[in-house]
Amino acid sequence: MREIPKDVYRKAAGVLVSRGNAVALTGAGISVESGIPSFRGSQGMWAKYDPAEYATIGAFLLDPEKIWMMFSEMMGVLEKALPNAAHLGLAEMERMGILRSVITQNVDGLHQAAGSRRVIEYHGNPGELVCLSCWKRYPSREKIAGGIPPGCECGEILKPDVVLYGEPIPWGAREDAESEALACDVLLVIGTSAQVAPACDIPRIAKEHGAFIIEINPEETSLTRTVTDIHLPGTASAVMGRLVELLENTRKEPNLSH
Repeated sequence: MREIPKDVYRKAAGVLVSRGNAVALTGAGISVESGIPSFRGSQGMWAKYDPAEYATIGAFLLDPEKIWMMFSEMMGVLEKALPNAAHLGLAEMERMGILRSVITQNVDGLHQAAGSRRVIEYHGNPGELVCLSCWKRYPSREKIAGGIPPGCECGEILKPDVVLYGEPIPWGAREDAESEALACDVLLVIGTSAQVAPACDIPRIAKEHGAFIIEINPEETSLTRTVTDIHLPGTASAVMGRLVELLENTRKEPNLSH
């Protein structure tokens, strides 16, 4: 991986300080260092559970007991995970008054655990279970303690309130995410190539409305070649750690932001 010139980091920090009003769009890549495997890899639990077979709404409707084998293991992984430097860095940027919100495609709750207060969960959160028959909701921990798969009072098997392939994005989350993209002056894209619709619309909306795009991904993506203004290659935690340190220095020395 090529070394990033210091002036590229300085430029990114300068843009964040001078413009402010930043929004972050995060994906699986920000949480891999917290021990949560990405769908797009054969690592960890995805070596056992092919997402194409286990992570679709059709598969759940056909055989919910089978899919709950994957859900129970996934929830176990999420329970053990802790925020890494990238999650903590975004929370610190919010405390600095630079970052207004985080739009995350992840369902791990690590942004909230790190201290971020304004988090839009694009793909839901497994903290609640929902019945696809009567739409009643229950706290996950309480229901799972009673056994797997957890059942609704109406007799149907409950589903974690996360978006599976084939399901629509919750309207409220999508509307909030697009509103943030419209309003931001800087969009930080971290750990995602944003290729899957409709998440792929978020960088485009931000760019079309004048936002400066800073991308943090180990390799170049389709975004790098189309909307990105600055690409900072590397792991999310390493890049964010360095960027936040520079932000703190830049705020102390305002002339660096020009």
